[in-house]
Amino acid sequence: MKKLEKRAILCLVLAGVLLAGLVYYTAKLAVDGSTWASYPANSSIYSNGYISTGSIYDVNGDLLLRNGSKGNLKYGGGSVTRTATLHAVGDRTGNISTGAESVFASKLVGYNFLSGTYSTNNKGRNLYLTIDDSVCRAAYKALDGRKGCVGVYNYKTGEILCMTSSPSYDPKTSNGSSYSDADGVYLNRLLSASFVPGSVFKLVTATAGIEKKDNIGSYYVDCTGTWQVGSYSGDKITDLSAHGTVSLKEALAESCNIYFGHLAMKLGGDTMKEYTQKAGLMNSYNINGIRTKKGTFTFPGSGVNLAWSGIGQYNDLVNPCSLMVYAGAIANGGKAANPRIISTVKFSNGWSTGFNIKTQTDELIKASTAKTLRSYMRNDVTSHYGQSNFPGLKLYAKTGTAEVGTGKEPNSWFVGFIKNKGYPYAFVVMIENGGTAITSAGSVANKTLQQVLKTDPVD
Repeated sequence: MKKLEKRAILCLVLAGVLLAGLVYYTAKLAVDGSTWASYPANSSIYSNGYISTGSIYDVNGDLLLRNGSKGNLKYGGGSVTRTATLHAVGDRTGNISTGAESVFASKLVGYNFLSGTYSTNNKGRNLYLTIDDSVCRAAYKALDGRKGCVGVYNYKTGEILCMTSSPSYDPKTSNGSSYSDADGVYLNRLLSASFVPGSVFKLVTATAGIEKKDNIGSYYVDCTGTWQVGSYSGDKITDLSAHGTVSLKEALAESCNIYFGHLAMKLGGDTMKEYTQKAGLMNSYNINGIRTKKGTFTFPGSGVNLAWSGIGQYNDLVNPCSLMVYAGAIANGGKAANPRIISTVKFSNGWSTGFNIKTQTDELIKASTAKTLRSYMRNDVTSHYGQSNFPGLKLYAKTGTAEVGTGKEPNSWFVGFIKNKGYPYAFVVMIENGGTAITSAGSVANKTLQQVLKTDPVD
């Protein structure tokens, strides 16, 4: 009798272990099944090491890439389209870490939990990205071979309309091997890199000043062109010219280093860190599984380095996409949609899966502060940048000229948003060693946004 009891207990234990293993395997299959199925060793969906099923389109249904049997590829559009959309579409060898061809392989092959990768016609899925190839082309042409990136996204829906990084190459005719490692041709500068922000970071310092300093509207600083902060001769803040006595609104338009250096020191390092974190510039965004690079900042407790950090120099490094989202939050009253790159996924029989779930950021800036900052950014354009340089655009913006080393041209930035009816788009332009911001990054932004206005308005 005791032997039977022991055997029964043993059987129950073994059954429990089996059940636990089955539950664990099922859970792992649900979580990791798409990754397992899309391994290159799966000969039903790979040929000669290359994915052989699925197609990638832009938001308008223009073909960007179609995978075929025996590793054959068919590209849509011309060389400029392929080059301008490379960092969004990807390359067949997987050198572009943000490319849909590799990142979204499981969606292209048509994997699902019940049938795996089986389909009756073995054509996989049609993956529709949110990018518009015509806007990407305009951005790439405007960059004109310079290193940099352009991003445009709908701050209400999260759809990335433009994601262009340069240098790039035509994946139909090259694998990028003609570039050196220093060129960073495989790097998506919009998502996967960070750069010295320069004066575009003054938007964050201004936000902190509006919310933390009493009577910020009556806080004036006298800019003589040079400010000796400490006793050491190198402890000084300089400007391109003397701006005289300026308010916050005037200082933002003039991009006055001395004003923002004073303001950063008044606010203190802890406050600067708090507002940089709140702005989302030290976070990583998840774009349909693609993680953006986090920004890094150092805010000393006091002194000239704290002043420079509030100006966007010192150890400041920002990711362009994060800065674009912050601009979207200013436009949208404090919060913005989280960015996304997938529009829809459709089977060849027409059945589709939507990816239109809208999620928002946390509050990146108070609504009242965003309203004030919008008025300042509009003033930047009308009083200093020249509305005539941006015909037809109701533009709100901030320039940035970021010093990156002795003997080098500064990085050129232009960030902001437009408020044209039906076009709720925020944007960022960054050109490495681009020089004067308004004539380089500003010109690229104008050419890109003019093409945006040619797209269908958003309802």
